[in-house]
Amino acid sequence: MLEGKVAIITGGTRGIGLETVKLFKENKAEVILFGSRKETVDKALASLKEEGIIVDGYYPNLNSVEEVNSVIDCINTKYGHIDILVNNAGISANKKIEDTTYEEFVNIIDLNVNAIFNLSKAVVPYMKKNNSGVILNTSSMVSICGQPSGVGYPASKSAVNGMTLSLARELAPFNIRVNAVAPGITNTDMVAKLPKEMMEPLIKTIPLGRIGEPRDIANAFLFLASDMASYITGVVLSVDGLARN
Repeated sequence: MLEGKVAIITGGTRGIGLETVKLFKENKAEVILFGSRKETVDKALASLKEEGIIVDGYYPNLNSVEEVNSVIDCINTKYGHIDILVNNAGISANKKIEDTTYEEFVNIIDLNVNAIFNLSKAVVPYMKKNNSGVILNTSSMVSICGQPSGVGYPASKSAVNGMTLSLARELAPFNIRVNAVAPGITNTDMVAKLPKEMMEPLIKTIPLGRIGEPRDIANAFLFLASDMASYITGVVLSVDGLARN
């Protein structure tokens, strides 16, 4: 489904991002993963290599315009084009507002919102040159229904939705599609650490009777990245088993 395409996936060293890397490679894309640190990128590349999956990896500071532009230029020079950007890197929060510092709130906005702006701005000129491209953003179900604490996370994901809709309109004349995927509770390493007594009531609220798997989310990214979604832009696709209010 992605043969001949060059895809960049941020937050690609674990969880949903890593599963998306694998699925895009299965579908014949050239994949470049981004991680937060050299050691996590090296570990992911080694693990993938053991599975016979060869990808490139980088670890730029996503809030540094200079670093992002330099790496994107390097990738375009190496591969000749950039077709897909998956803005998946992000951090969550669960503190009550009175326990959250301003610095913690800004840190969430920096990675979950500002980094998406930096990366999208960096790839758009290359996509415009080719008159085609796909930008995909990771949102969240909490951008729709909120969450009991950790206000910075749903605030950031609501901003992601707004950026998705606006860029879809702005970039449509250049045949660049922009969509987002809003996962529900997903079986990542972070969720796996939650106690059973916390998870069981949550699962009971999901009509499909289970939490999502990383492959469920990766499948949504694959569809939206592919030509099967060539007439879809400006959509925030919920992948949550209907786990919404």
